[in-house]
Amino acid sequence: MAHKGMTFGIFLAPFHRIGENPTLAMSRDMELIEWMDFLGYDEVWVGEHHSAGWELIASPEVFIAAVAERTKHIRLGSGVTSLPYHHPFLVAQRFVQLDHMTRGRTMLGCGPGALVSDAYMMGIEPVQTRPRMDEALDAIMELLKCEEPVTMKTDWFELRQARLHLAPYTDPHFEIAVASVMTPSGVVAAGRHGLGVLSLGAGIPGGPDALAGQWKIAEETAAKHGKTMDRKKWKLVVNVHVAEDDEEALRQVRKGERHETITYFEETLSRPPGRSDDPLSDGVRMGTTLVGSPDLVIRGIKKLWDLSDGGFGGVLFRAHNWATREQTLKSYELFARYVMPVFQGSADGPRSSNEWARSHRKTIFSPNVEAIQRAYTERGREAPKDFRQRTSGARDADAIPGTSP
Repeated sequence: MAHKGMTFGIFLAPFHRIGENPTLAMSRDMELIEWMDFLGYDEVWVGEHHSAGWELIASPEVFIAAVAERTKHIRLGSGVTSLPYHHPFLVAQRFVQLDHMTRGRTMLGCGPGALVSDAYMMGIEPVQTRPRMDEALDAIMELLKCEEPVTMKTDWFELRQARLHLAPYTDPHFEIAVASVMTPSGVVAAGRHGLGVLSLGAGIPGGPDALAGQWKIAEETAAKHGKTMDRKKWKLVVNVHVAEDDEEALRQVRKGERHETITYFEETLSRPPGRSDDPLSDGVRMGTTLVGSPDLVIRGIKKLWDLSDGGFGGVLFRAHNWATREQTLKSYELFARYVMPVFQGSADGPRSSNEWARSHRKTIFSPNVEAIQRAYTERGREAPKDFRQRTSGARDADAIPGTSP
């Protein structure tokens, strides 16, 4: 399984329950990203929403600029910028500026807009959002080439000899990815331009089984347009929470998951109620929800890898507030300590070194015991009793200095 070099991060909508202090909520989001930066996570994708009360960040760009000053390494992107809400020239300009301000840590996530209520308030009909996203993305990609001036006219925006006055800091441009849920539209848009994919559908029922088919559509579309798709730029978005054991992890998140699902997704966004009596446990069994011990989460990621029929580049947690603050921060730490090394190869060197030393202990460590004993004898002294006890039988290499027999 060639999954070394996998990246990890979060898809930060964010989700904050009604009644919580919104100012503090956004500060806590920044605190979480600082913690992730310290732990070695790779990236964060920050959402754009304008209604419904839970997903509070209206401008990913403003948030990214602020958190960039508080972090050192982690990459920061929009997850996603709702392209139908913005003139594409301004989207390109803002992300080029962020690319310079972050010295190449900026990413652009693109989508049609997740909340119908956002589009409604702006007078945009639901049937218009996806065609407008495609048109805006075409314009952005042309502008980022920084070649000929771009002239384009649609029924909602116009470009007249438009050019960016700054080229991107990143050559040829910052990473760009398109959100995909279950329909082919997202992967088709990504394929037309050879861009990355953020598979939000991986975290919903039926999503994991559709992964291979969706990627095939992306590759076929890319080939038709003279582009290629890179699996390293394919990220799966799933629910994750890690604790020391499986039952404890479920116990920590069960109440919070039910509150979010019922009060937001069902009662606010009108998603039909689930038919299961225990949807959380069902999600764990289906592989759409990775809640459990590090071993369970590792198995879950490996299962997703197999279902993708060729692999993917990274896993993003759908950031949530299901558990307490302390439990959530500990979950990220446990994942970084015990899950990430399995898929990044960082623990291979120490493990290989340990295995080599263990397999050669009879030929390497036994002579050292003998040399220490001789050093005492040559000075006319007897080795201390505790040393003789600890190394008894060392000539047969059954004990190593400094360890229990």
